Amino acid sequence: MENQFLRCEMLWGEAAQRRLAESHVILFGLGGVGSYTAECLVRSGIGELTIVDNDTVGLTNLNRQLEALHSTVGQRKTDAVAARLLDIQPSLRLHSIYGTYDAAHREAFFPAGCRYDYIVDAIDLVSCKLDLAETALRLHIPLIMALGTGNKLDPTAVRLADIAQTYGCPLARVMRKELRSRGIHHLNVVFSPEQPAPTRQLEAPPPGRRSVPASTPWVPATAGLLLGSTVVRELIST
Repeated sequence: MENQFLRCEMLWGEAAQRRLAESHVILFGLGGVGSYTAECLVRSGIGELTIVDNDTVGLTNLNRQLEALHSTVGQRKTDAVAARLLDIQPSLRLHSIYGTYDAAHREAFFPAGCRYDYIVDAIDLVSCKLDLAETALRLHIPLIMALGTGNKLDPTAVRLADIAQTYGCPLARVMRKELRSRGIHHLNVVFSPEQPAPTRQLEAPPPGRRSVPASTPWVPATAGLLLGSTVVRELIST
């Protein structure tokens, strides 16, 4: 019988589709990368999704974030994304958390008895990414991490790799060093070795940031789809 996931099921079969429906993924970050990851997961048939972000939709988000529309400017990204995802899959078991993941608040995101089948990291802050990687390792939950997509133009350079095999990406260099110091030598990441393009600073950086990265509609989207597709492919192969 026809259903909205039929074209997916034609590729990987009924049993795999059922595994996706029974899977719970938590996604940190709903920007240019994470918004595409969320949509990829839901359109593939993930049955339960927790989304986390602490930001609101701004005018400059309209060039790259799926939830960013003139009608949603000023809304919490979690609210705007949730409305879109539930319109795609009304039966989705969706949990929305408006907040910031960090070491001081990690227990709020990983309460006792809560089961995740996969963690997706699409956040920016190095300290938060490092703590999330340590948490995933301790809890034995698979994690995939997005690295830098700002100031880049070539979507064909975006790739999936082990963190140990990354190169050319300043954020990857920092993460490799910091993860090694924490005993983490292998981790799936999505990165681009493309050298950052020269840019002009036309937007005031938020508190705690030295600059605002430039961005295209397509490089973050490519990274987000690669994150989502990797999660789906690994879940259906188990």
